[in-house]
Amino acid sequence: MYCFKSHKTTNTKMNYYDNIAKSYNELHEEEQKKKLDIISKELKPKGTILDIGAGTGISAKYFKNIALLDQSIEMLKQSKGLRIVGKAESLPFKDKTFNNIISITSLHHTNIKRAIKEIKRISKKNCKYSFSILKRAQKYSLIKQELQNSFNLREIDEEKDIILIS
Repeated sequence: MYCFKSHKTTNTKMNYYDNIAKSYNELHEEEQKKKLDIISKELKPKGTILDIGAGTGISAKYFKNIALLDQSIEMLKQSKGLRIVGKAESLPFKDKTFNNIISITSLHHTNIKRAIKEIKRISKKNCKYSFSILKRAQKYSLIKQELQNSFNLREIDEEKDIILIS
């Protein structure tokens, strides 16, 4: 099932992901699985989950009741389950919708302050969070600081990423 939110994807990074969608898992699935192994053991989510920047939906293999959100239609076509085309900065959900929110190595593609505002808006009381940030991302320090200032998160070091988890 697709839920389409209208927006124009002129972002060259998103076009890049549309172009590599069919080979994304071959390129990145193993490193994503390592992060998801850690997150699934540490977070222990209950209730509804949103994966922001879900790509090919690898997280759906780890969690039930998960909604996969990504800007790339082609990436979402590689996944199964509830798939929503959208952006972290304007999440197409009602207030207080999710019990858990994760984002695996994708928030560096966003305006982090607007994304955090939206994440807070759609979070139910006592929402659990897990975000991984690419250490070599240009805005790594800013993203990490904004997330830590906004949520009560602890750090787990993971090869290329840092995982922030509640």
